[in-house]
Amino acid sequence: MGLPAPRLARSRAATEFAPLRFATMLDALIILLFLITGAVTGFLGVDLLPERALQQVTDLEGLRFVVAGFTALFGGLFGLLAQAAVRRLQLQARQMPTDQLISRAVGLILGLVIANLILTPIFLLPIPTEFVFLKPLAAVIGSIAFGMSGITLADTHGRTLIRLVNPGSVESALLAEGTLKPAISKVIDTSCIIDGRIEALIETGFLEGRLIVPQFVLQELQQLADASNDQKRSWGRRGLDVLNRLRETYAPRISINSADYDDIGTVDAKLVRLAQDLQAPLLTVDYNLNRVASIQEVTVLNINDLAKTLRPTYLPGDRFDLRILKEGKEAAQGVGYLEDGTMVVVEGGRPFIGSEIAVMVTGALQTSAGRLIFAKPVSLMPA
Repeated sequence: MGLPAPRLARSRAATEFAPLRFATMLDALIILLFLITGAVTGFLGVDLLPERALQQVTDLEGLRFVVAGFTALFGGLFGLLAQAAVRRLQLQARQMPTDQLISRAVGLILGLVIANLILTPIFLLPIPTEFVFLKPLAAVIGSIAFGMSGITLADTHGRTLIRLVNPGSVESALLAEGTLKPAISKVIDTSCIIDGRIEALIETGFLEGRLIVPQFVLQELQQLADASNDQKRSWGRRGLDVLNRLRETYAPRISINSADYDDIGTVDAKLVRLAQDLQAPLLTVDYNLNRVASIQEVTVLNINDLAKTLRPTYLPGDRFDLRILKEGKEAAQGVGYLEDGTMVVVEGGRPFIGSEIAVMVTGALQTSAGRLIFAKPVSLMPA
């Protein structure tokens, strides 16, 4: 089963952009409501001015519209602040663990219910007319106080409650206690897909969590696959094949993210921005992208760094079999290579070119080009 055709990809992208369109409509609705509320408040609030002041106004309707314009402006400013607050709440809700989100919601509901039960008898008490405003004030203050108390209690005892509700799942219990953390999603870049080693990492179980493939990365792979340059076309087709196998074998873990940033020109910059927005690590093999993302305080998981870390460490005295492939720079030297590409210089190994012999490590050198190991044939070592 191949990757979707461009038309199908655009259809899927249109579907996945629905949440973004909804968020934009919600922002516009919040600002519009504050604008209308401010305008109506200013228009009707003119009647609350002292009678003496109103008698001095020659154009009452004009005054209403002027005041409505100013209050609408202030309403719009408050709407922007409310929009920013809603965005922060949405970001916190996305980052918050599910168990904590549910426990806080339950705590808030219970707090509001308790506030309603306690405040209802108080509202039935006779209160002088001049103090009637205390009732709604007490309702607001009581609801906020009891609601926040419910959220605080949920943060303190909510995880224990989840354990009591579902005691049979050890994993759920550990997650509820905070001992076990949920796997973090990771953003994959184009170079990581083309590299192909990500398949082995997923298969061995060392790479956990959901893997997010941005839509603009998929588009870049399609552009590479259609390029006139043979090498680029080979890279693009290889990347598409790798991504196709990943989606077939690990479909629940591969997610195509439709977010795009029209104000950002390069794919690397978009990747960094998406990783920042999702608070997710960036999985790559691109050295330059690694440096840029690190400067912008984005967590980077570089497969090349992992491969270097997993290289076997040979100490002086260690022995292993090595095939001598060519002559060295110095007299009597032979050169061979380990499976990971590390060069091994064998003193006295020139006579064994083309043969596999046992060698013993005598030293190692770390250079800018990589690691260099020095060894001698075991047959030439003194007994």
